[in-house]
Amino acid sequence: MTASTATLIPLEGVDPELVEQLLDRAFGPERHTRTAYKVREGTDYLPALSFAALDEADMLVGTIQAWPVALTDPQGRPHPLIMVGPVAVVPERQGEGFGHMLMLAFTDALDPQAPLPQVLIGDEPYYGRFGFSADHTSGWALPGPFDRDRLLVRAENPAILPREGMLGPWTS
Repeated sequence: MTASTATLIPLEGVDPELVEQLLDRAFGPERHTRTAYKVREGTDYLPALSFAALDEADMLVGTIQAWPVALTDPQGRPHPLIMVGPVAVVPERQGEGFGHMLMLAFTDALDPQAPLPQVLIGDEPYYGRFGFSADHTSGWALPGPFDRDRLLVRAENPAILPREGMLGPWTS
């Protein structure tokens, strides 16, 4: 079985408890203490950009979520972005292409008329194939510890992004 025979559905069509169980399996129950959770705290995921992957037996094997966040520049102006993640696949199905399929579903669902920059915390060798890079995030701060090389952004024109700022929830 590979991702080529999987079914993608909107994440909102999956029982939230099943999603939580999958995330616990993929990242461990301590995942809620990670900085990424603080960045998006108090917001709801964006249903139009969040998906689930079901295998041939209709079992949940992967999810991707997208969140409204903002990079607040030193002058206090928020710059809206979309935070991608978690991108999760159950451990026994990793390496079969589900993560790749979920990332493509996310990027395909973005509005080409008004694409907001996207940010994530992840491995550049993996997410670089989708256009994510750490080249423009060196002056950004997060509300907790993070590996600067893993703070990645994807933007049509990264020059519009502030060089410095604090990443956090976008609530307005």
